Amino acid sequence: MSGNNLVLPIVLWGRTAPTHCISSLLVMDDFSTIITGCHDGQICLWDMTPELEICPRAMLFGHTASITCLSKASACSDKQYIVSASESGEMCLWDVNDGRCIEFTKLACAHIGIQYYQFTIGTQREGRLLCNGHYPEILVVDATSLEVLYSLVSKISPDWISSMSIIRSHRTQEDTVVAVSVTGILKVWIITPEVSRMQDLDPVFEEESKPIYCQGCQSISFCTFTQSSLLVVCSKYWRVFDAGDYSLLCSVSNDNDQSWTGGEFIAADKVIIWTEDGCSYIYKLPASCLPASEHFRSDVGKTKEGSIPPLVYSIADRSDKQLLICPPVTRFFFSRREPFHKLLIQGDSAGRMTLWSIPDTSPLQPQSTSTELQVSFTISLQEAFDKLTPVSSGIIDQLSVLPGKDEPIKVTASVYIPSQGRLVCGREDGSIILVPATQTAIVQLLQGEHMLRRGWPPHRTLRGHRNKVTCVLYPYQVSPRYDQRSLVSGGVDFSVIVWDIFTGEMKHIFCVHGGEITQLIVPPENCSTRVQHCVCSVASDHSVGLLSLRERKCIMLASRHLFPIQVIKWRPADDYLVVGCSDGSVYVWQMDTGKNQRTRKEVFSLRTISILTLSPSSEGNLPKYSHNALVVQAMKTNLTDPDMHVLFFDVEAVIIQLLTEEAQRPNPMLVSPETLQKSQAGADKGGSLLAHKIFKQVKETMKETIKEHLLDEDEDEEEEMRRREEKSKSLSLLEYNLTMDTAKLFMSCLHAWGLNEQLDTICLERLGMLRPHCPISFGLISRGGHMSLMLPTFKESLLRQLSLATGRKLSLSDIVGKGTYGVSRAVTTHHLLSVISLANTLMGMTNATFVGEHMKKAPARPPRPGGTPETPRRTPAAPPQPSNPALQAQIKQGWSQLAAMHCVMLPDLLGLDKFRPPLLEMLARRWQDRCLEVREAAQALLLAELRRIGQSGRKETIDMWAPYLPQYVDTVSSRKYHFVPADGKKGESLRSFTRNGALKCSVCVCVCVCVQESPCGC
Repeated sequence: MSGNNLVLPIVLWGRTAPTHCISSLLVMDDFSTIITGCHDGQICLWDMTPELEICPRAMLFGHTASITCLSKASACSDKQYIVSASESGEMCLWDVNDGRCIEFTKLACAHIGIQYYQFTIGTQREGRLLCNGHYPEILVVDATSLEVLYSLVSKISPDWISSMSIIRSHRTQEDTVVAVSVTGILKVWIITPEVSRMQDLDPVFEEESKPIYCQGCQSISFCTFTQSSLLVVCSKYWRVFDAGDYSLLCSVSNDNDQSWTGGEFIAADKVIIWTEDGCSYIYKLPASCLPASEHFRSDVGKTKEGSIPPLVYSIADRSDKQLLICPPVTRFFFSRREPFHKLLIQGDSAGRMTLWSIPDTSPLQPQSTSTELQVSFTISLQEAFDKLTPVSSGIIDQLSVLPGKDEPIKVTASVYIPSQGRLVCGREDGSIILVPATQTAIVQLLQGEHMLRRGWPPHRTLRGHRNKVTCVLYPYQVSPRYDQRSLVSGGVDFSVIVWDIFTGEMKHIFCVHGGEITQLIVPPENCSTRVQHCVCSVASDHSVGLLSLRERKCIMLASRHLFPIQVIKWRPADDYLVVGCSDGSVYVWQMDTGKNQRTRKEVFSLRTISILTLSPSSEGNLPKYSHNALVVQAMKTNLTDPDMHVLFFDVEAVIIQLLTEEAQRPNPMLVSPETLQKSQAGADKGGSLLAHKIFKQVKETMKETIKEHLLDEDEDEEEEMRRREEKSKSLSLLEYNLTMDTAKLFMSCLHAWGLNEQLDTICLERLGMLRPHCPISFGLISRGGHMSLMLPTFKESLLRQLSLATGRKLSLSDIVGKGTYGVSRAVTTHHLLSVISLANTLMGMTNATFVGEHMKKAPARPPRPGGTPETPRRTPAAPPQPSNPALQAQIKQGWSQLAAMHCVMLPDLLGLDKFRPPLLEMLARRWQDRCLEVREAAQALLLAELRRIGQSGRKETIDMWAPYLPQYVDTVSSRKYHFVPADGKKGESLRSFTRNGALKCSVCVCVCVCVQESPCGC
């Protein structure tokens, strides 16, 4: 789902929480949000209350490698931005409030540390990001555009920077950047306002370079309490330096096998140091390190190693903690606002967050012993999932719960077939389920009579694998050269099975590998004829096979790779299959030999894969995106996780399919009794015209019937097979209207239930919508395909947030069906655009209700390739039923009321304390959307929002966007635009704009009108 389409995700997480092996950690300045990055590339947002209770809210997707560091990217509280970096050089700027990706880039270097730096130019404040990592300088990046502005470079002994700290000067306008290289050399750079304004690539060299002999530096921090000390933590010792001349004040070595990983000042006379295994210790600094003491700097030049200061507190690792696969991440944060919390936060590989509140006072006990601090709060992602009531549901949970067991069978592999609306789910017990995607999603999300039926919706089960199914492939979806009936699956039993998707019959079993199947890939289009009918299988025994679906045999098996296979590439022009392994070796195999032997082998660097596969069709195995109204995508954060499923609703595609089916539906006015009676009373010309139309319809029907009979005589054998397969098919998999079912599911999830009981009754009885039975986890797609998905635990955070806003305790029923409009402004914008545009589309259709016989089947199915068993035998169309004008009027009025409520009345009905208003800039971008229905919805919603915020709100909007508008001095080619208040009277001139359309995509286009002409558009 790419481009400018309006796409809304809905996620079904299942009962198992996603793996979240924490690699980095950050707390926002207001202490209400914790951000964690993991080794798999996802970012999790956790809400924290003043009582230090934590609840996971959302998960952000976009990085392709492990998150190495997180940093805030703004200083103001209204825009809470963070920046994240990964091992592959990716950088993303996120909005914490709604999970939007604001900007992203990819550099050739990987960062291990980022710090935010703000400076003032005149009256404006700008932000910079100082980045260090696996490169011999510090990069200065713009905090808004993520563009590298300049770099801090070393003249003397340049090397990688291990850690850095920014020292802010309150007396002068010169700030200092202090860093320690991997060889233990301290570097100092001075940042002045002139340097901060630099926007070229000229380097800034260091002011001072001094060896402090701190090899393997883990962290360096500046004491904000005294403004005169630096703490440098290495793996075997930690040291305190004077920030003035960087002389050594205190040095403490590690007397056991523990390894220090970081530390911070928690007071003027206390530091906290943590270890690799999760233990932390609070030490009281000696008097020689305290500027307020008369003994300050008394030990300079004679500090002895091994003099351990008094230990005040210890935070030991829990003895019952499960075995972790990587060291935990520990960080210390202190709040500069009430209630001035000092928190030690730790995240581990099991997705567990643990908090300790650090007291300001020392314990009243002898200095020879230390007091162990108790945990303030701890929770893991899985524990948060387990506390949910009702539990978080998976896509086919109702079909996977076995008698006597609480946990459903986990889904381990999935593929969605949009042309048939079917979802294929492979499970850990070896079975494969075929089920209509929209109907099984309705069971999980909406309440209705289907909740009382066992085994609903009707489905088919394929049994053949003896253990977990690892991958499923429908080749026809990738290329039409394959048989439409073939479905391919691989499992941990080393087998690849070919199924007939319509009959459920097992066609063939390939047993050529010696390990579990990890991938199934479709070769490119321009391979040889023999290879074009093959599927490439990859197994855990480091083998690659080409399995012919037509010949039903393996035509090539490459099994001499010494290391796990990471990448498969193609070079069809030379008949080569290129295999890249984890050790950096590349094997080149000839495909079309028909023998299970290697014909050519060469070992290269992994970088040469791109040279070996220069063919433009080397990526032919990637499916091309087609505009489907619904796409179900299986996702997992880790290979060991079961599948979670994301339903992507393309609003524009839904509208197009609805209008297409409306155009294909026969007009009931042509053959209704009322029309015949009117035509008889009319002129002869009109009657003859009506008779001609009816005769034409009958003639076309007769031609189709004769054509079918002629084909039947020529294809008796194929027809008999088709009848047998049709008989074995479940009717429920065929007789339903996929487009209307998709619209029904989508509109039922988006409607704000419980605000207007009369409208709710119309929606249930007349329109056929269904009420949700649990809060729905929506998502948000932003720039570059980056995505945020609400976790099912978001309702706990939302309840707590709304309870604080309203001043009363709310229950789960208060947010079911209408809680999404209180999540964020971006989510509200997308949801309102979707529901209004779809409601207007359905209002203009005939019989646009989700109740009735028309829901069973689309009015006209697109023709399928000849000879396929999916093509049902064509029968003469039944005469359309006469329409009830009163019922049609009620249906149209219902959609009109629904659109009006969401466009105008929603803020008043929901309450401003529970409503997050739409973003004006997002509506302005849709002001001239290519989809007419979305465009009209955006225009109506924008005008309604401008009226709601009043004159003061409109003035504030203009003032906010005024700095970003271009200035023009050419008075000849410019025109005057005037602001339009709510009463429609033209106010003062805002600014001059040129005729060349430079203000396209600006909010002001939508709130200004031309003096002489009609309202201008982008």
